[in-house]
Formats: sequence, structure tokens, C-alpha cells
Amino acid sequence: MRRALAALAGLATILAAAIVALTAGLAPPAAVAAAGPGTGTGYLHTSGNKIVDSTGATVRLTGINWFGMETDNRTFHGLWSSNPWKGQLDLMASLGYNTLRVPFSDDALKPGATATGINDYVNPDLVGNTPMQILDKVVAYAGGKGMRIILDRHRPTSAGQTALWYNSATPESTWIADWKWLAQHYANNPAVIGADLHNEPHAEGTNPNATGSCWGCGVPERDWRLAAERAGNAVLSVNANWLIFVEGVSCPSGGLSNVWDGDPSNDEDCGWWGGNLSKAGQYPVRLSVPNRLVYSPHDYATSVYHQSWFDDPSYPANMPGIWDKYWGYLYKQNIAPIMLGEFGTTLASNTDKIWLQELLKYLGTGVNGMSFTYWSWNPNSGDTGGIVLDDWTTVNQAKQSIIQPYLIPPVGGGTPPTSPGPAACSFSYKVTSSWQGGFQAEVTLTNTGSSAIDDWTATWSFPSGVTLDNGWSATVTQSGTTWTAKAPSWSPKLAAGQSATFGFTTNGPSTSQPTNPSCA
Repeated sequence: MRRALAALAGLATILAAAIVALTAGLAPPAAVAAAGPGTGTGYLHTSGNKIVDSTGATVRLTGINWFGMETDNRTFHGLWSSNPWKGQLDLMASLGYNTLRVPFSDDALKPGATATGINDYVNPDLVGNTPMQILDKVVAYAGGKGMRIILDRHRPTSAGQTALWYNSATPESTWIADWKWLAQHYANNPAVIGADLHNEPHAEGTNPNATGSCWGCGVPERDWRLAAERAGNAVLSVNANWLIFVEGVSCPSGGLSNVWDGDPSNDEDCGWWGGNLSKAGQYPVRLSVPNRLVYSPHDYATSVYHQSWFDDPSYPANMPGIWDKYWGYLYKQNIAPIMLGEFGTTLASNTDKIWLQELLKYLGTGVNGMSFTYWSWNPNSGDTGGIVLDDWTTVNQAKQSIIQPYLIPPVGGGTPPTSPGPAACSFSYKVTSSWQGGFQAEVTLTNTGSSAIDDWTATWSFPSGVTLDNGWSATVTQSGTTWTAKAPSWSPKLAAGQSATFGFTTNGPSTSQPTNPSCA
């Protein structure tokens, strides 16, 4: 997670996979490829300020952070909830998040590391799994939905963040060795696209006795730019297909200004932890494999820290200049792509709402906009909250409605034809997980016609005795044996060729099959 500079400081997963695909005389939709249109094909690389796929097509990452593997739990938070892990990924993808940024600490990679905080009734397939085994399952499932994964070394240990990329418990040699191991582990999996080398390097100590991460100062023990080169090149030596994501610092000197010396000229221009890339133009990160560098700053609102620029009389008109200065120039001057790795807010104030609206506008719309991963999926992020509420199922509509127009879904896509035609859709059902007394299922609706379907609705019947527990990505209701799902308010339209997936958990036997399915 992020801080302001000056705070100042047991069972198999799938016990049934019955597929029902019924529409008015139409075949079921084709299986989804491992990478959808939203995240391109094959491995990714860069070209100027763009991220492109193996065919040269521009890719925009519009993702989400799901944290927990960096904490004492050593795995994703929310696995304790009533929403199974696959259900959470289904919901992310259905909302339009095409990339998953996964924070971790080196502790989670150690031999003997154990994962805690898992509801074994809801997630029986995770019981006894190590942190890496759980990560492998998440990577495989998310990748199968067309999502891409960025690994974020968030902390050296689960104890907390550090100003430098190493500490006494985790020296630089361990940091690099762990990254090389991960790069080799996922070397043949294009769903995992790269390494965010270290989260939020920042200043520490008061100048001239700085002890934190600097940029371009030339001191090997503190110069984050040089450390990023060492680690990035080590990663590329074992996996040349990965992107290397490099965050900024807070203060280029690596130290805090002495506010008591009475000399404002000595005060340094500092920004968010990991958010200051103002020196990257002068001192760029140099990698051994070309077209692999992505700069990844962080930016936040007043719910994290009240920076001085929020009080500027011209706010929010002053903000594009702030973003230009710290990192936006790298994109605008075609130096490198930007992937805004973290940004978030509780939306508790109107200032923060405006900030989120203006920041997304600044990042741009469509495939040519700057990439981003929002902080966070988790509702238990203290100073930002999450996209889901405390039940890990209900979507925070206020946030999602602001972000939604900028999201590029991981699968489906395409634009409706200019000439309208008859509407038709397909209904595909499968059980994704089951346990004694209940199961989880998902339904994918695909518009197989040539015109858009507004406010789509799906209906089906289940045998008596099957009852609804939770639903997501649609308003799912039950009346006796008749079940109905209606389009969510944030995504009511289903364009020609597009798909929408929703899920639900039930009480009842997993052998139950839907009958008389229909959609319109």
C-alpha cells in the first residue's frame, strides 16, 4: 500500500462442470481463449509509450490490486468470506478489470510458508495449499479468463514496508534471487506479464543525512534507479519476455527536507511514496533487453494524505501539471509507457471524488490511454476502502461508476454493427465449485445477434430445494423454482458479440441443472 511522503513520514475445485448452452436454435458460444482482446495475444513488450502484444497491437491494462500475500496471512485477503476465490475473480473480470496486480512479501516465498485466513467451507480446494500453490491457482484461473497478472514485491517481509528495497532480514541478494525464481517459475505462462520490482521506495532521514531511496544520486546502497537496473536485468537474464515495472521514489535525494533551517531553497520537491519519477528522464532505467521498461508511479487523494496541491485555489485545474511533472511527461514525450500501479480513495470528500474523476480523465480513454491498476479490490484497505464492500461481494457503486468507462474487459469486446438486426443470446452454465450442502455456479450470456441488448435478463428453473445464497455481477433473485438475473446498473447493455458473466452460490446439490433457460 501507499503512504504520503510526509506522513511525513480438501475437495477438488471443480466437482462438476456441466455446461448447458441453449438459445433459440443457436449453438453455444465458443470457448474463451487464454488471452482476450482486452489484454492482447502472447507476451507483451513496449513501443515508445505503448504496451503492445506479440502482434504489435496496442494493449491497455485496466486492472485491480488484490492484496494479502504481503501480510502475515501470506495469501489473498477475503478468502475468509462467503464469496469463493473463483467468484471474486469472476466478479473482477465481469466488472471490466483485465489485469490483477498481486502484492507479496518475500516471506510468502520461503520454504514452509503457510497461508492463513481461509474459509475452508467456501474454499475447500485451497485447504493445505501453500501461498505459492494458491497463487498458481489464481494465475491459472485468471489467465483462463483472459486476465493478465503483475507480481508486486510489496515488502521485504510481512512486517511492513521499507524505504529501501532491502533490510537486514531480506538483503538485496535475496530480493534478486526471489525475483529470478519467480521469473523462471512463470516463464512459460504469458498470463504473468512482469515484475513490479519493489513497492514505494521512499525517503528516510533528514538531509544532508538521507538514508532512504534516491533517484540518480549514484550511491549503490540507496540509488533506486541503479537497484532497479540490477534486479531488472537479473530477471530478464532468466525470462526475457517479462515487462519490468519500476516505481518512483518520494524525494529524489532520498531524504526529507530540514524544515527548521529557515532556508526554503533547500526544500526539495517531494511527492507520494513511489510517485516521483521527475528524475527518470535525466536518469533513465537502463535494461539489457530493449522494450521491456514500464514506469509505474502511485497517486492518491486526501483520504491517504492531504497534500498541499489539494488546497490550490485552482484545484482541480492544477492537477494535470502536478501529474505531468512527476510522471506524465514520460508518457507525453514518448519515453516509456506509464502503468499507474496504485491510486484510490474512500470517496469520503468531494475533493476526492473530483480527484478520481480528473485523474482517470488525465489517463485517457480507450486502448491508447495510460494503463492502471486501482487500489484496491479489498474493502479492508484502511485509507481507501475497496471496490467491494465488507461482504466481498457487493460492489461499491459510487467508485465503480466513475472507473467503469475507462475499463477494457479481459474477454469479449468488439463494437455493435451500424445497422441494427435481430437480438439473440446464448446461455452457458457451469458449476465452478461445490461442497457438502451447496455449490457455486456461473452463467455466461453472449449476445449472438447483430444489435445491442439493453437491460438484459436471464431466467431459468432449478429443482425444488435449491435456494439462493449470494449473487454477483447481476441482480440474482429466486421465486420458488424460477430464478432471474438482471443486468447490473453499471453495465446494463450487452453489445453484439459481447458476453456478460455472473455468478451465485446456492444451498442444494451440485447435480442440480437449470432447465428452460432463456435470455433477452
